[in-house]
Amino acid sequence: MTDLTDATNAYRAARDGLLALAGEPERAREEFRYPDVGQRWNWAVDWFDAIARGNDTPALIVVEEDGSDQQLTFDQVATRSDQVAAFLAAQGVSKGDSVIVMLGNQLELWDTMLGIIKLGAVIMPTTTAAGPADLRDRVARGGARCVVVNPADAGKFDQVPGDYVRVSVGEVSGWTDLHSAYREPAGPVEHPGTGPADRLLLYFTSGTTSQPKLVEHTQSSYPIGHLSTMAWLGVRPGDVHLNISSPGWAKHAWSCFFAPWIAEATIMVYNYARFDAAALLKVLRSYRVTTFCAPPTVWRMLINADLSGGPGALREVIGAGEPLNPEVISQVSRQWGLTLRDGYGQTETTAQVGNMPGERVKPGSMGRPLPGMPSVLVDVESGQVVVGPGEGELCLDLSAAPVALMTGYQGDDARNTEAMAGGFYHTGDVAERDGNGMITYVGRTDDVFKASDYKISPFELESVLIEHPAVAEAAVVPAPDEVRLAVPKAYIALAPGHEPTRETALAILRHARKNLQPWQRVRRIEFYELPKTISGKIRRVELRGREQELAVAPANSGDGRAAEWRDSDFPELRSQ
Repeated sequence: MTDLTDATNAYRAARDGLLALAGEPERAREEFRYPDVGQRWNWAVDWFDAIARGNDTPALIVVEEDGSDQQLTFDQVATRSDQVAAFLAAQGVSKGDSVIVMLGNQLELWDTMLGIIKLGAVIMPTTTAAGPADLRDRVARGGARCVVVNPADAGKFDQVPGDYVRVSVGEVSGWTDLHSAYREPAGPVEHPGTGPADRLLLYFTSGTTSQPKLVEHTQSSYPIGHLSTMAWLGVRPGDVHLNISSPGWAKHAWSCFFAPWIAEATIMVYNYARFDAAALLKVLRSYRVTTFCAPPTVWRMLINADLSGGPGALREVIGAGEPLNPEVISQVSRQWGLTLRDGYGQTETTAQVGNMPGERVKPGSMGRPLPGMPSVLVDVESGQVVVGPGEGELCLDLSAAPVALMTGYQGDDARNTEAMAGGFYHTGDVAERDGNGMITYVGRTDDVFKASDYKISPFELESVLIEHPAVAEAAVVPAPDEVRLAVPKAYIALAPGHEPTRETALAILRHARKNLQPWQRVRRIEFYELPKTISGKIRRVELRGREQELAVAPANSGDGRAAEWRDSDFPELRSQ
């Protein structure tokens, strides 16, 4: 281990303080302060290299579908990232340059990300699902100086103009092979002289409602800000942390890069092409994973598999990406004896709200504000902070100078003005707080709607719908109605083994009536392939637009309304 700088010592002290308060969430919230790392700070040099040199414990394990794996120690990752940094510098990449990294879960991804940071350059994480149109936008708006891709994706850039260096992980005609980096010796990279305010990451959001926003993060907002994520995950030194998310999206950086290595834990990745619950459970147990984070979709698949083999070495289990349904939490507790904890954050922030280790979970709630995250609810109409129990838009109080917040949307002054209006960062998400301070997700500000003058939270209705065995996914939107102005309509993706029949529709509507309040009743359903963003999020805006189009379409236009089932179609429901 190298000699520690003042910045490293300050960072370690803050990290250790959080670890010492594990299991004492209230004290952690009250006592934690983000560290002051001074004017010279580079996470890859000042932190990762400091903990990695001479450290032969596993830093990274990538497990393939066939059961094989590749493992690197902390020291090996430090050396390999030095080699990649030297290689990129030789290609002309320097401090401040933007680099598109479009790789899968492979060793070179971590080497490249660290190498870029060591140069003081800027990472532009990009999913391998991106096509030429997405890439043209990213190269142009992100000002890409270099792209790093696998050979299978190199051809996409034939349609992407620009003066940028082309690096492939393998041989491609006209591209420089990254593998040559590993054939050249390289010493430790000199500190690039970056400071906390220097750019580090550029993320394109998934664009559920509009053109993707370009989110800018710094050497402090993610590397220092993710101390809150480490506390939420409950990851500790020596842990093996497995997170299910795809490279290119923020959650991958949260839980497959920053948080585990902040804790000096091992990052483990299961690299599968097609999800298999039984195979994942085998990996969890055989590699003695201690902390595990996955989206609710994966948790639903796991609880439908055989959990009788137990949780193995698991100590902490977490859900992220969308709100957790109470039924999923209950099933995991019943079968594994572990509390599945929820949390909340955005690409624009680190983990912001969460159920921390050691605190009692209220099923359906995403918890309380995490240490260092000045989260408040702001009344949507008055713009005033909601005090005590109540509902409002979840925001960050800018007067508290939150470290773990983006600098803004690059090149978009109008969006920045809107997002930071009134002295708050506006998440665009509505939440409700109870008398104990527990915060529950209600929905996006543009997803919540009124039916018969009652406010409808799509998430609440969807949570009930997916408890029915025929429902794999559901999206609730307002459907125009002559009497009620709008009624809840559910677009439903069916689970395997279920057909889009009258009997299935009746069973789902009965289930909804039994488990929802009368004013929340789902009045219409349609079996439908749900439209999604490139990151897999449901595009409710598209479904809302479809409903508006159907409302004005002529009755005989073949508009698809024949595929819709209404509660009025079922005399059986009239007495219920």
